[in-house]
Amino acid sequence: FGVSVIAFVTALGGGTIRDVILGHYPIAWTQHPGYVYLVICAGLATTLIARYMHHLHRIFLVLDAMGLIAFSLIGCTIALELNYPTIVVIMSGMLTGISGGILRDVLCNQVPVVFRRELYASVSLAVCALFLSLRALGVDLDWNTAICFTSGLALRVLAIQLGWKLPTFSYHQRWE
Repeated sequence: FGVSVIAFVTALGGGTIRDVILGHYPIAWTQHPGYVYLVICAGLATTLIARYMHHLHRIFLVLDAMGLIAFSLIGCTIALELNYPTIVVIMSGMLTGISGGILRDVLCNQVPVVFRRELYASVSLAVCALFLSLRALGVDLDWNTAICFTSGLALRVLAIQLGWKLPTFSYHQRWE
């Protein structure tokens, strides 16, 4: 049961939060219950390979990066369809991309990836900004999506492999 809840919250939580905030009803998964079945089945399937997770860690990081980017692009698209201003479109994309992971990490009693030094939310931001920039330049939607997905995935994978980090703010740091 726990695995199913975590899978559901991770995969569909960001879109649910986005839809509630934007007033986009009905919420997508309530109209497409197949999404719920797919997510729960995928979550349960991971329990079959749990003992091999230490060998598959990098694969799951790449899959998570793919989800981050795909959900960021979906969030932008939904907000654009609802004619929201640019800043709301970007925030909608980021919210959709990162919220499922935040909920997952909090429910699993971990510090969310987005609140650590990793390039995560910044990748979502870059993808959303690139998507809107290419759209403004008149780039075909399919090409735009492909370029943004490939660029975002490359950025996240490079950040993971090369250990790229963002500076952090510390309340304990002395200002002199």
